[in-house]
Amino acid sequence: MKNYLSLVKFSHTIFAMPFALVGFITATYGQKDQGLQPLLLVKVVLCMVFARSAAMAFNRWLDRDIDARNPRTVIREIPAGVIKADSALLFVLLNCFLFILTTWFINPLCFFLSPVALVVILGYSFTKRFTALCHLVLGLGLSLAPVGAHLAVTGQFSVAPVLLGAAVLTWVAGFDIIYALQDEEFDKAHNLFSIPVALGRNQALRLSEGLHLVSGLFMLSSMYMYNSTLALGWISVIAISVFLLMLIYQHLIIRPGDLSRVNLAFFTTNGIASLIFGVLVIADIIL
Repeated sequence: MKNYLSLVKFSHTIFAMPFALVGFITATYGQKDQGLQPLLLVKVVLCMVFARSAAMAFNRWLDRDIDARNPRTVIREIPAGVIKADSALLFVLLNCFLFILTTWFINPLCFFLSPVALVVILGYSFTKRFTALCHLVLGLGLSLAPVGAHLAVTGQFSVAPVLLGAAVLTWVAGFDIIYALQDEEFDKAHNLFSIPVALGRNQALRLSEGLHLVSGLFMLSSMYMYNSTLALGWISVIAISVFLLMLIYQHLIIRPGDLSRVNLAFFTTNGIASLIFGVLVIADIIL
């Protein structure tokens, strides 16, 4: 179990899960005469876990030969021989099945859209082989979290969660570009695509900044839309402020000539941004 949790980087669930919970709570409290549904919440969380586990394990399975040649990733479970490739693929299939099965017990719309979600989140793993826009596809996969949670509660699309999803898309794409800076030379040598390879380190960082600026605008827009039905208060203002400050901070600590703090910018800063945003917005709505 420990090896499989490591395979899927379970700790990285902190990026998307808070946004899924925000999507769930805003949808729940945004509807009149509807209380919190604990069983539905459990189903949404399970969908998140199954979908993300499938996506990460598939990425590791598909990239096993690439990872074996990259000094930074050679210690990952499959190239290191900790988990067999066939076992990892079986794990992917099991999680895909459980994801689709769980959506069946939510509502028809979620069930019928579940294959589309899987195509997006599994398809991302192929993209760095042919397009530098792979970072946006990764962002698209995580952006499904708040939208999917909203659909689980309401069974219909709405503007606010789509705007929140757009904020997640551009946020994730921006910090994934920063993360990809570590492999710029390796990717060039092995004909892999990324924004750092396509634009160079300096311009890649500028694009990342631009995406995070757009993310902030989408975030503010979505919270404005939510405020019309939920009457958000000062706690949500703090939540948004912390999120925006974390976006700014990660660009202050990364320089083209110094990537020593990439992990701080990638995981710690964005993990804090997501967690605090989710906790505070949910607290504001419930309290």
